[in-house]
Amino acid sequence: MSLNEAPSGERVHIGFFGVRNAGKSSVVNAVTGQELSIVSEVEGTTTDPVKRAMELLPLGPVVIVDTPGVDDEGSLGEKRVDRTRRTLSSCDVAVLVVDGARGLCAADEELLREFGERKLPYVIAWNKCDLAPARPALKTLGEKDQDLAARAVPVSATTGEGILELKERLAHLVRPDGRERRIVADLVEPGSTVVLVCPTDASAPKGRLILPQQMTIRDLLDGGCLPIVCRETELSSALGALSEPPALVVTDSQVFGLVAGIVPEDVSLTSFSILMLRYKANLVPAVRGAAALDRLRDGDRVLISEGCTHHRQCEDIGTVKMPAWLQGHTGANLEFSFTSGADFPCDLTPYDAIVHCGGCMLNAREMRSRQARAAEQGVPMTNYGVAIAHMHGILRRSLTPFPEARAALDL
Repeated sequence: MSLNEAPSGERVHIGFFGVRNAGKSSVVNAVTGQELSIVSEVEGTTTDPVKRAMELLPLGPVVIVDTPGVDDEGSLGEKRVDRTRRTLSSCDVAVLVVDGARGLCAADEELLREFGERKLPYVIAWNKCDLAPARPALKTLGEKDQDLAARAVPVSATTGEGILELKERLAHLVRPDGRERRIVADLVEPGSTVVLVCPTDASAPKGRLILPQQMTIRDLLDGGCLPIVCRETELSSALGALSEPPALVVTDSQVFGLVAGIVPEDVSLTSFSILMLRYKANLVPAVRGAAALDRLRDGDRVLISEGCTHHRQCEDIGTVKMPAWLQGHTGANLEFSFTSGADFPCDLTPYDAIVHCGGCMLNAREMRSRQARAAEQGVPMTNYGVAIAHMHGILRRSLTPFPEARAALDL
């Protein structure tokens, strides 16, 4: 996948962290080769995480994230620090930028502790190595902790020294987990026909397919399969034109009920949202979380969260359709809260259930982090596709391709 083709959620996210005036923005600019962030001698110039897509070989497409200093002060500073710490949830790799002339401070050591707790791969950019005090301080670090010293790369954002080594170290820091993640092609044999049902209603982008549909088509093509794309209104004709039943039908969740009535019972059926959740995180907790929807009562609070920000249409699934479906399914007068993009709460305890989108615009680490946060706080969390299938009484059928998740229905 090329630089221009790779969506943000499919890129490795590399976050640059540290205290104010350690030179984070200068190092980021040196790594990206452009002025991504404003640089100033004034502490706290970076006020919000700043992101930039680039190609980092041999790793490939990445997102570089410059963050505010973790030692910021005051009420506004606390909000900046909170934004910085939230960024940790979506980062695949971290860079701790240290003022080499000053050495590690307490805030740096706290960040290192968080990296370790999150099992986050990291490297230390020992900045300002062109200044006389920096190298003796780095030598002292080696005497104190050999592991930290091995992770440290002396750099100078001013002269460019060490920047190439830092980029090469980052490029080799993320290693494959031994298996290639697939969206759908691992569920069917090469040469199989897969029908994809893609509505073109008001919520669909004019002139193009939404990202999960694009990604699913590409994965099927890469797997040597035969994707057939149609709307729900032409589904019967598409199935009738085939000489034999398809190996799988994948539908947009919003027409799950209609499509389930058309597709023969002996043909596997699932949704783009369910596929995306399996691809990004873990399907089993979402299946278990769907059962919690049946227990909702008057006054219970439901968080509906989406990973992207988009213009809301009159029939928006998150703010209009999903609340209506939940009210109808439970018969309860529920209270709803809505979040989008990076605004996923740290404290989830006020909610009785969470319904999340498929997460196509979020990377896998962010989706897994959100699932883990909900589990740790004891709040049931499911996703759009799973919830809609459950409310239509077809969840078991929609999980046919996923035996482990289907088994969770019987626990």
